[in-house]
Amino acid sequence: MNSQFTKLMRILLGAILVVFGLNKFLTFIPAPELPENAANFINSLASTGYVLQVVGVIEILIGLLLLLNKWVAFALVVLVPISANILLFHLFLDIPGISGALLVTVLNGILMYKLWPKYRPLFN
Repeated sequence: MNSQFTKLMRILLGAILVVFGLNKFLTFIPAPELPENAANFINSLASTGYVLQVVGVIEILIGLLLLLNKWVAFALVVLVPISANILLFHLFLDIPGISGALLVTVLNGILMYKLWPKYRPLFN
């Protein structure tokens, strides 16, 4: 996991997660115009008062772990359901915005592949 390419992917993924996690609190990146179904879904999550904030905190924590190179294997496992849901949201509700979701999912998958020896005991 120490190659320059892997390090760059880890830092890129960590930075993406920190930026988009912080954006859930500080809103410095304006939200794109979403199709009606996607907007309704996001509005329903926002109306709970906690779901988007919890996801934002988890994204920030995972991003910091990746940037600090601490507990990377654990952080990537915790990221799997988040990246899967981001991808599925865009796949089913906002296909034009899927590029960022694909980037996060692919980076997560590649980094997990690079760390596969750490996950092997989970499947024995």
